[in-house]
Amino acid sequence: METNVPAVRLRNITKYFGETAANHHVDLDIYRGEVLALLGENGSGKTTLMNMLSGIYFPDDGSIEIDGVPVVIDSPGKAIKLGIGMIHQHFKLVDVLTAAENIELGLSGRLDLRQASKRIREIASSYGFDVDPDQKVYDMSVSQKQTVEILKVLYRGADILILDEPTAVLTPQETEKLFAVLRAMRDDGKAIVIITHKMNEVLSISDRVAVLRKGEYVGSMETAQTTAQEMTDRMVGHAVSLNIERPEPVNPMPRIRVDGLTVCNELGVKRLDNVSFTINSGEILGIAGIAGSGQKELLEAIAGLQPVQSGSVCYIDDNGNPEELLGKDPLEIAALGVALSFVPEDRLGMGLVGNMDLNDNMMLRTYRMGPLPITDRKTPHHIAEKVVKELDVSTPSLTTPVRNLSGGNVQKVLVGREITSAPRVLLTAYAVRGLDINSSYVIYDLLNKQKKEGVAVVYVGEDLDVLLELADRILVLCGGKVSGIVPGRGATKEQVGLMMTRTEGGTEA
Repeated sequence: METNVPAVRLRNITKYFGETAANHHVDLDIYRGEVLALLGENGSGKTTLMNMLSGIYFPDDGSIEIDGVPVVIDSPGKAIKLGIGMIHQHFKLVDVLTAAENIELGLSGRLDLRQASKRIREIASSYGFDVDPDQKVYDMSVSQKQTVEILKVLYRGADILILDEPTAVLTPQETEKLFAVLRAMRDDGKAIVIITHKMNEVLSISDRVAVLRKGEYVGSMETAQTTAQEMTDRMVGHAVSLNIERPEPVNPMPRIRVDGLTVCNELGVKRLDNVSFTINSGEILGIAGIAGSGQKELLEAIAGLQPVQSGSVCYIDDNGNPEELLGKDPLEIAALGVALSFVPEDRLGMGLVGNMDLNDNMMLRTYRMGPLPITDRKTPHHIAEKVVKELDVSTPSLTTPVRNLSGGNVQKVLVGREITSAPRVLLTAYAVRGLDINSSYVIYDLLNKQKKEGVAVVYVGEDLDVLLELADRILVLCGGKVSGIVPGRGATKEQVGLMMTRTEGGTEA
């Protein structure tokens, strides 16, 4: 790792959104030949800081130097000219174009796809990427799309790379391939910044760790000289236990029985293919699978939000009596106690209304219960207060529009609202996506509390380490089919990762 003039020197960087300071007098150095992990709780200013380095935002105060030279970065184009490229968590690719066309898109000059493909292959070969420049994006896996995004910035000459949550939708095997590429780029002298909440990944890939807390820089440390516990403590300012509680299932009884469920999208492509399993009360059923394996369609089908081609979804009451859910509308299913908390890529695209404040977003679940035409506003207000307190939602007030909150805090509002509805079945998808470790453990505790109260909890997650510690059973999906069901206790990450690509099966647990 080089320790001379830093590739990037940030000094006194300050950024306000209204009266809220997203970054406050931040000093940070980034060196070539290192992987720097940027850590911090939700709302600590990590992405905002990197967005200023990549030209998306402009700082209100402070200075930036590249290789010791003061610069002004007022656009993404200027950042690219300075050798800075950011790979965002949500890809910005055109599905109907090839990898080469996406990489060339936006560049000036004469388009020569043959020459572009040759250069792309040369870059890919030098770092160990596996890419076909002529492959259409819509035919690519998530990891292949990510490869195209990385190649796009390398193709433009970037030698300072920023990756925001790059492993969020990758299998363990794909993650290790990515890390091998990042190490090769580091060894080639590139400066790499990775934003992640996964401590095991920080320890595996980074050389140095920088920590932000509440918009301020609190220091950096050599990864080899620290521990996950120490990093977490510095992030949150106090000690946090890293052990996820997993109490024994509480009198597990069948609550939802799915049999032969088949779902097709609008183009007639099967998203779920003959899926069968049982969700028990008093347990947490984890669902694992690479992105697009049918997780979203499965939960939405159970909640009545997804048309179903064939199969059965039965709700089973305390007396063992089954009731078919297919054919019922979402309100009828919700009345039985089936709550869906889904966190999509666009967190404001499902379940919450960005222009509404916290009180009104809570009212979306309860407004039908008031003595019409007078709407009950006291209950939603009390729910909003409870969610803000229990989940430590960072908001100026309960009347703040949720679109003004950070992504992590929007997520807390969404998950908290569903949990407070006292469901019999709680379907959660990506409940901790993008949340810092402290907030994630609050969610894990809440899910375990639901489990102890006899609720049937379904947890769709991206982090296999968490699934293996939290879930009692893990259902693995691959391409819309069930690869198998394994016990949370005793299964390994490698076993589940192989099942996610259907190179190994599992048995009903």
